[in-house]
Amino acid sequence: MKHYRDEWIEEWCQENGWSEPFAERNDHYWAFPPNGVIPEPISNLTLQVIKAQKGMTLHEKIWLGCAGIFSLLAVAFTYLFKTPMPIVFAFGFSAITAVQLEIEL
Repeated sequence: MKHYRDEWIEEWCQENGWSEPFAERNDHYWAFPPNGVIPEPISNLTLQVIKAQKGMTLHEKIWLGCAGIFSLLAVAFTYLFKTPMPIVFAFGFSAITAVQLEIEL
């Protein structure tokens, strides 16, 4: 899951004089610092500040919305079918969603 939009990283780079940002892998960004000839990783602290300012990405909102809808449907199906299994599946899906929303440092 992408926790940062590429546009956010490019905007930060333009504001701070960095150039040519690129993603090494998911959520690990590198760019050339001002007057630099070797790219450096954009620090986790900087990424956390960007995340705090910008909020959630579309991917995160979709996962969170699906978890909420799935949980509501599970409550309804549990009541209709008189079995706890839909709630168990909803709990598992919500747990996976919560883990995916965590940002690695």
